[in-house]
Amino acid sequence: MTLTVRERWKENITFLTKFMHRPKEIGSVTPSSRFLAQAMVNAVPWRDMQSIAELGAGTGAVTRAIHASKAAKRSAAQVLLFEIDSQLRGELRRQYPSFQCFPDVARLEEALAEAGIAELDCIVSGLPFFNFAPNLRDRLLQQIAVSLKPGGWFIAFQYSTQMRKHLAQHFHIRKIQFVLLNIPPAFVYVCQKKADHE
Repeated sequence: MTLTVRERWKENITFLTKFMHRPKEIGSVTPSSRFLAQAMVNAVPWRDMQSIAELGAGTGAVTRAIHASKAAKRSAAQVLLFEIDSQLRGELRRQYPSFQCFPDVARLEEALAEAGIAELDCIVSGLPFFNFAPNLRDRLLQQIAVSLKPGGWFIAFQYSTQMRKHLAQHFHIRKIQFVLLNIPPAFVYVCQKKADHE
């Protein structure tokens, strides 16, 4: 689904307004570009997907790419969206009624229980982890790792490589892709959960 110029303009204004009120939670002045969203979705091994969660869905740039993906449709994976902003979450619910929406990433395990999912195959994330307080960041990464099945995938974009050592504590970093066509340019980390003994 491609946005019209008017829809894109409205989305940009909404995103900028949210950023001005909560810059540490939003992390950027503009939504993710379609190039970044596509890079995220293309990194998902859809053939093995039964359940996937998107953290920090925002105005739905990555959500839109998931919804439009033929590979995602073929997988018939259950999709959970997490977005703390009630206005944005309401819009996501309206646009993607087949996806379940939840407000609080910090309660990821509770949301999985509510959705009837034991473990996720993949988590994609647009959360600006380095903006968060260290204790919150560590708690979120721990919950993400616990919520993934053994060998599950974590695909996250960041605007720097500062999170590399934090991610490496829980995951094998299989690839880092630089996406220039985004404001600002972004790094997509493609990670796989470590085994418990590692």
